[in-house]
This record gives sequence, C-alpha cells and structure tokens, in this order.
Amino acid sequence: MLPSDPWKRLEMLENPVIRGFNADPSFCRVGEDYYIATSTFEWYPGVQIHHSRDLVNWRLVARPLRRAAQLDMRGNPDSCGIWAPCLSHADGRFWLVYTDVKRLDGAFKDAHNYVVTCATVEGDWSDPIYVNSSGFDPSLFHDRDGRKWFLNMRWNHRKAGTGLNPAHDRFDGIELQEWHPEEGLLGEVTTIYTGTDLGLTEAPHLFRHGEYCYLTTAEGGTGYDHAVTLARSRDIRGPYETHPQKHLITARFSPENPIQRMGHGQYVEGHDGRHWHSFLCGRPQQGPRGSFCATGRETGLAEVVWRDGWLWLKDGGMLPSTSIDLPGVREAARAVEHDFSGPVLPMEFQWLRTPHSERLFTLTGGALRLIGRESLGSWFEQSLVARRQDEPAYAAECDILADPPNWQRAAGLITYYNRHKFHAALITREAGERVLTLVSCEGDWPGEALTFHGRFPVAEGKVTLGVTVDRAVQRFSVNGLAVGPVLDASVVSDEGGRGEHASFTGAFVGVVAYDLRGQGWTADVTRFRYAPKAD
Repeated sequence: MLPSDPWKRLEMLENPVIRGFNADPSFCRVGEDYYIATSTFEWYPGVQIHHSRDLVNWRLVARPLRRAAQLDMRGNPDSCGIWAPCLSHADGRFWLVYTDVKRLDGAFKDAHNYVVTCATVEGDWSDPIYVNSSGFDPSLFHDRDGRKWFLNMRWNHRKAGTGLNPAHDRFDGIELQEWHPEEGLLGEVTTIYTGTDLGLTEAPHLFRHGEYCYLTTAEGGTGYDHAVTLARSRDIRGPYETHPQKHLITARFSPENPIQRMGHGQYVEGHDGRHWHSFLCGRPQQGPRGSFCATGRETGLAEVVWRDGWLWLKDGGMLPSTSIDLPGVREAARAVEHDFSGPVLPMEFQWLRTPHSERLFTLTGGALRLIGRESLGSWFEQSLVARRQDEPAYAAECDILADPPNWQRAAGLITYYNRHKFHAALITREAGERVLTLVSCEGDWPGEALTFHGRFPVAEGKVTLGVTVDRAVQRFSVNGLAVGPVLDASVVSDEGGRGEHASFTGAFVGVVAYDLRGQGWTADVTRFRYAPKAD
C-alpha cells in the first residue's frame, strides 16, 4: 500500500539497520518509540541506546553509564566490560540491566550484573543496584502480575562432563529468579532451559504471548555458527519446549549470504501490529587472511509472524532477508567533520575504560587536547579518542599540533581494535628530528610484537594526517601525500589475531597520544573528518 504522502517514496531498508560495532541488540518499544541498546565492552561511556520512530532511521541518543559509581573498567582486559545490556520499560521508568566482565581468559569468568533506572532514556541514570555474579547476559522480565524476574546464563568453571549441556560444559543453562528493586533476589533459583545440541546457550529474554511464556536465547557462539533459538512454556519456570525448527534466525547453513553471524536478539510487537526481532550480524569482507568483519558485530532487523503458537520469519526459513519492507527513506551516509570548538566531545566518539576522562583529554574551545598517558597496550589509562568504522571503506583525517621532545612521547592517527590489532601514524622525535613513525601490531597475540614501517621527516607546526581504508587495504598520508607501505586492514577486525570468539568489539579510527615518561605531555587536535563510503 502506498503511503499517504505521494511524494514519499518506498525504499527497502537494508540490513544491518545500525552499522558499525553495535552488538547484542536489546529491543524495546514504548508507544511509537523504538529503542535498541547495544554492548560497548571496554569503550566508555557504557551502553549505546539508539532511538527510532520509523524503524528505518536510528539515532544514537544516550550512553547511560557515564560516571565512576556506575562503571569503572580500568584493568578490564580487551573485549571485557559491558556485555549484553537489556533495556525495558515498566512502572513509568526505563530499566537497564548489564554485565561488567572483569575476566575473559581461563576457566573463570568474573561477571557482575547490575540494574540502573531512569525516567527517560536521555536522562541521568541511577547508581547501580548489584544483583549477582553467577553468569553473564542478564535480562529483566516484568510480568503481567507486577512481579519481576531476573535471568542470566550460568557459567560453569568445572571440568568437562559437569555441565548440563554436553555441547559446551561452560554454558550451564539459563537460570531464573524473582527480583525486587528494594528486596533484591527472592526465592529459589530455577534452571529453566539448557539449550539445544548447538550449545553455548546465552542471552535469555522472556516475553508472554497468549497463554505461553516465550524464551529467546542465543546459541552457537558469536562467530559464524551463531543463532537465535526460541522455546516456550505455559509456566514461567518451565519446562520449555524448543521451536519446531530449533532456530528462529541463523546464517550458519548459508555461508554464501553477504550477512553472517546472525544471533542474539529480542522480540518486539510493533505499534502497528507488525512483529519484529532484532539480531546481531556481521558483514564479512575478503582479505589476504580470509573473511573478516572490520565493522564488528552490527544490529539487524527481521520481520516475524505468529503461526501455530510460534514465531517464524515472515519470508520463511531461518535466514532473514538483507532487505526489509518498510516505508521511509534511509538517510544516506555522509561525511562528518569536527573542529572541537564546543564544550563537549561529539557524540560519536568514545574512549577506553576509565570514567575519569579529564585525565585523558580536555576541550579547549579550539582543540581536543590529548593528555599523553600510558602506552597503546594499556588496560588502565590510554589517551585514545575514536569513533566506529561503520562501512567497509572510508577516509579519515585530522589536523594535529604536536611537539614531542623525544621518542617516548608521540601523538597521531590510529586505526584500532585492541592492544594487539592496530595501525598508527605517530608524530614523535628521533635524534632531535621531528618524524612520523608508522607502527602496527598485526594481530600478534599474546606477544603483541610491534612492526615498524619506517620513519619519515615532517616539518614543524600543524600536520594533517590521513588514512584511507578500502576493505583490506589501508594507507596513511601526511599533508595529502601517501606515506609508507600499503597495510593489511583485515588485521583490525573481529577475525584478526585471536579471532572472532575472543574479539567482540569492532574497528575504530581516531587520535591517540602517549607519554611514556609519565609527565602528561599534550598534543592538540584541531580538526577531525570521517567520510564513509557506502556499498
């Protein structure tokens, strides 16, 4: 049916709907307003919330975890921090549940679960209420009778054969317990679902429809076997029966599909009677080392329908379409340029781990002043300010004033994933000469060995540093002239280094400074431009 406005054309929306690292999408509707909350891991402030009224155009409106009382991730390893937030609305308030993961490697997971609330998404969220640490991927279900139920997957650190799902002993089922905002956890803990033979069962979300309580989970790990699994029960405590086709959403049987790694999402009934399910996904590109997802795990959207008491993809099967039938015109990707003349950091930028951003940077009214702190590999104080790569190809550049006295101070432009996956063009000083040093960590884990691509003299004063990325090909430039070798951009991706099962964020591009003498040497960035190139 044509829209009422004859000048408004119909355009098919293409997945992913929120591009660039926006993983684990929790989906929430309040009236005609739609919200999606996504994981931020070690990037600060914590949790991204996007808003839309048409499901076509999504705008970043809030990062709720902004102060030390809510979140301090200093010391958190790469890809730890904020995992799988769950956003809901009840009792006239928004509720946000999240995990702060303190350990990734080894048998143990130190994963602490909290709840914060706010009257509005863009308001000042409360201090956190601690709930438990038995596992990660928590969610909060507000039942029809007013009771609230807390869910999370349970982590099992014991030896093989001790878990409830033989496909993967560590993921030991979905547990449920009543929770009250003032009284905390109440009553018994019940294991309501142990998953399918795919295993790695996580990301529980409960909802009611008709006479059943439905449980959405993610399975198969967050790589190319990922899936959304659906189960139902007449009793909230189970037992739960699994969907007739087991998985509601997955690309694991369609390796040729341009969108892969589909899983981990949440159901929402639209205000107009249509039904939707979010999911995370990745857009693999081909590089010298094979497939890679530089844009990380992104947010997709699928229309679903009810049939015989179960949700099904509207078009059938388990593979959501790359195109979504929604009226509206999607705003085209455009270049963004900042001169940092305002009082706050532009919304698309984040930094790493610490709530004390004043130790990393200040805004002078004419520049972003970077305060050099620890190294490019620090888990504590790293003066790196960056934004997401949201398309496979882009160009970025910055104007920078930096006068380092020696080689232990440096500042410049960086493409960054984590401490063992980055390329940087750094202004420093060697033997009294101001030079540009090109340095990479090319996925070398755990050694984190650096590769130096040469030093190039640069004149004193302001310098324009640039970078172009076209899928697996990366080049730096100085004052508009290419410098150094062609670099392998596929390193700066989920699949680079340790691979997608231990890399949960995405590629960023930004500016960085360090002072390895610990004196807080500074450098000024007076302009930053980012220009994506859409497929």
